[in-house]
Amino acid sequence: MIASFSGEHHFLSNFYFAAVRYEGLEFPTVEHAFQAAKTHDLAERKRIRDCGTPGKAKQLGRRVDLRKDWESVKVAIMEALVRDKFARAPELAAQLLATGDEELVEGNTWHDTFWGVCRGRGKNHLGRILMKVRGDLRASVDAEGERR
Repeated sequence: MIASFSGEHHFLSNFYFAAVRYEGLEFPTVEHAFQAAKTHDLAERKRIRDCGTPGKAKQLGRRVDLRKDWESVKVAIMEALVRDKFARAPELAAQLLATGDEELVEGNTWHDTFWGVCRGRGKNHLGRILMKVRGDLRASVDAEGERR
């Protein structure tokens, strides 16, 4: 099990600097894009995009005019952003594939039991998304090998 997205596994973190696109804008990290997706206000999205760190983007994202459908769309948005991250960066996709069949758990100490696991409790939605993306990458690599 990979129980933390830090150290050699930092590339799994949404705070890892790897460009992604969301609705026509490019963001420096998944975290920036995810926080910006919380609002339909283009000016707020651009302010979040321009934050120097993903931590600052997260702070700004807590203060946006939250879109009404957020709770029903946030998991799909996260999956789309994670897919984009690994699709745009083949070296990161290779690292994700290199995790093999390890369970990926976004372990944390900040009590996020929706996206991760804290003190043994949590839904680990981010870890599940990463494992789903890894499985899809593996299937596409296998399919490419069969076509040759």
